[in-house]
Amino acid sequence: MTAVKELRLEMYRRMLCIRWFEEAALDLSAAGELTGALHVAAGQEGEIVGACMALTRDDYMVGNHRSHGHPIGKGADMKGLMAELLGRKTGVNKGKGGSMHLADFSVGSLGETSIVGSGLPVAAGAALGAKMLKNGRVSLCFFGDGASNEGTFHESLNIAAIWKLPVIFLCENNGYAITTAAAYSVAVKDIARRADGYGIPGEVVDGQDVLAVFDTVTIAVARARMGAGPSLIEAKTYRYMDHAKGLPPVNYRTAEEVAFWKTRDPIVLLRERLLRDAQASTADIEALEQRVRSDVDAAVAFARESPEPNSEDAFEDVYASALE
Repeated sequence: MTAVKELRLEMYRRMLCIRWFEEAALDLSAAGELTGALHVAAGQEGEIVGACMALTRDDYMVGNHRSHGHPIGKGADMKGLMAELLGRKTGVNKGKGGSMHLADFSVGSLGETSIVGSGLPVAAGAALGAKMLKNGRVSLCFFGDGASNEGTFHESLNIAAIWKLPVIFLCENNGYAITTAAAYSVAVKDIARRADGYGIPGEVVDGQDVLAVFDTVTIAVARARMGAGPSLIEAKTYRYMDHAKGLPPVNYRTAEEVAFWKTRDPIVLLRERLLRDAQASTADIEALEQRVRSDVDAAVAFARESPEPNSEDAFEDVYASALE
């Protein structure tokens, strides 16, 4: 198996993991086993996986409120993530983080947050640390079109540009901030053009094409590692579901618009390409899909069977222990 074929099959596997992991989470939510808000990324798996796979395992990654997929894209095990969603002790954050605060340091996932735009300075800080330690790592920050209007966007890109920090800012422009179209809230057609104000590269990429995203981010990562500083990449993508599960229905987009974007499903597009380029047979893909389905089922079973935290666990990880 060639390296290119291995890479593309792994991309396909990770995208499927994200899609089916979140579908399982939605089922758990509907059954009352998973409580709280649930923001799913169906439709955005291409830009997530394409960007994450341009990194090494040790590189840093910062997500946002719609971030079940980002740790998976970075290579995190789904069992600990699903256990975290169900609030179990075996979760990646011992059941204390939940859906919007997943972190897995073992794969460089520094965490995610429900505060729009708050991950940008975290990513810049991680990049500053990498530069000071000279460890060769880069930092990748995912944020949405709405976050590009936050003050933290300007502050983070400005200081990253001044100090030439090894960070890639990746805007997931799915067209909407909850129900407001980006066209009504963003003054420029392409958010990537805002890079011009900081003297850094700005690139627009098709977020539904996992390979295009991978190539674009790979160039930005190489630039960051050689000390040339940050880049801003805008992935034009789309979320198939509403902002979050449970929100009251609002007619803010047409059925025709959603249907069009579903013809550009990143998972389907890569599957077709694998078959067209003869890099995988239908049997190969079906076997991989069966494996992913089993892995997602195993993650759900693991989470359900895991113990819930005890009341005294609330006091752990609150204060640092004094050095003796």
